[in-house]
Amino acid sequence: MKIILAPMEGVVDHLMRDMLTRIGGYDLCVTEFVRVVNQLLPNKVFYRICPELKNQCVTPSGTPVRVQLLGQEPNWLAENAHQAMALGSHGIDLNFGCPAKTVNKSKGGAVLLKEPQTLYDIVSTVRKAMPKPQILTAKMRLGFENDALAIENALAIQEAGADSLVIHARTKVDGYKPPAYWSQIAKIKQHTSIPIIANGEIWSKEQAYQCQIESNCENIMLGRGALAMPNLANVVRGVDEPMEWEQVVGLLLEYSGYEIFGDKGRYFPNRIKQWLGYLKILYPQAEELFMSIRAFRNSDEIVNVLKALDLRGAS
Repeated sequence: MKIILAPMEGVVDHLMRDMLTRIGGYDLCVTEFVRVVNQLLPNKVFYRICPELKNQCVTPSGTPVRVQLLGQEPNWLAENAHQAMALGSHGIDLNFGCPAKTVNKSKGGAVLLKEPQTLYDIVSTVRKAMPKPQILTAKMRLGFENDALAIENALAIQEAGADSLVIHARTKVDGYKPPAYWSQIAKIKQHTSIPIIANGEIWSKEQAYQCQIESNCENIMLGRGALAMPNLANVVRGVDEPMEWEQVVGLLLEYSGYEIFGDKGRYFPNRIKQWLGYLKILYPQAEELFMSIRAFRNSDEIVNVLKALDLRGAS
């Protein structure tokens, strides 16, 4: 089984990738998307989204990282894919799943699932810019309003030359509302031959197993569940038990120790609160912690609260 850490815009940046891959269990990470419109982007854009490019494009613990591109213009996507590969990315991933309204309005992400021919044009043009054995992958949802084009979209991506495809088992309209329709992935698999990775609504070992059964996919991608249970990948593999809350507090403290570029005073408080929003799904203590720090804007204030919790847990 391969487990991939999902690209989550505004959530799973290089610091979170570092944190989660240090815990272990991941075979690959995919970056937040690099937005491509009508130009070849400067190197600094790729380095900002994927600082791991300066470290052979692996996280500090050695997990490979793949740059994801989002856009609608095949030739510019191809040029930027070539550039990302030249900088050292472990393959290229194409985003056909982002549900954000601002992205969809500018004809990026999931809205392209209305146009199988456009998917084919993008993937085939990027494929030509990336001769094998360089890896080209894609991520899609079941569709936009519905899944009527799901099989046609998957076939377009396959026939255009993608090496594998992640399918988030919901439409754009479904958003992130449960359930995820894993069985729909199995229907798509009946018509395709490339490897397919299942994604969506995996929060536990039991749900991962059920997803594998219903989707008929061995390999999975973890997204929000990885933030709600930081060692979920190892739990799914059966090599670990879910973290206790005291261990999670230790991780939050470890996260506070990262060297954060720019204004840590704003970045760290916002990210910790964001992370607690996911953690409270599985750890009720996270809600109490969030309430105790929600008014804080200063990093030191939050760190002091975490240290007090850490000492309490140690005792």
